[in-house]
Amino acid sequence: YFLLDFANPEYRKNAATQCRAAMDSGVFDGIMLDWWMDDDDRLKLIEEIRSAIGEDALILVNANDRQTPRTAPDINGYYMECWRTNSDEDWERVIETLKFAEKTLREPRINCVESWFHKSRDDLNLMRTTTTLALTLSDGFCLFSDPNDLPVPDHLHDWYRFWDFELGRPTEAGQQHRDGSYRREYENGLAVSNPTGQDTVRVQFDEPRIRASTGETGKEFMIPARDGDMFLIELRRKKWTAAE
Repeated sequence: YFLLDFANPEYRKNAATQCRAAMDSGVFDGIMLDWWMDDDDRLKLIEEIRSAIGEDALILVNANDRQTPRTAPDINGYYMECWRTNSDEDWERVIETLKFAEKTLREPRINCVESWFHKSRDDLNLMRTTTTLALTLSDGFCLFSDPNDLPVPDHLHDWYRFWDFELGRPTEAGQQHRDGSYRREYENGLAVSNPTGQDTVRVQFDEPRIRASTGETGKEFMIPARDGDMFLIELRRKKWTAAE
């Protein structure tokens, strides 16, 4: 990365040519650009790439938790490699960038939120926070993975049972609740994310729901700060049992 000369017109031409060749192969739906910033040289680069690959090809960029308003018109999605998730300020930055991406980037949008574990892959509360944040504030994707500073390839991860449940399609846009959590109704249940603050939030229903993380059934549940969950309608009990 440090040897790439984004200011060099020949470099940008070469990158655009390679992107065009990838698209002409018929194998790919788009391309990804890593280490993305919103500077003058990258603006020129993405404009040349967009011109080379056409209006329908997808462009995904890794902007981490930053917003890139200048280059946004040519971007279909952020790969949000969120390496900072230790504080409320970190999560607020992730939230605002995801909101920006879902509202501003080019359609079709393919945003993805990735966070890294703090102690181990068993930091399940962080996995659930990341998953439910993507569910409540986007129509995109999520990943919970190993930190990049480990001496192994980046983005290695486990598969979690929490990811097996089928919420169905969303029935409304996600909203911030008065308690600070983010919530969104789906055909088969409710997703709730509580990424910031120190307060536990209460989730109440008129009819029994199944908590995806534990399988418990009830009408009232508590979600600690830096956690999230899905609450499935009773018809999803069989699915939960099968996921065991």
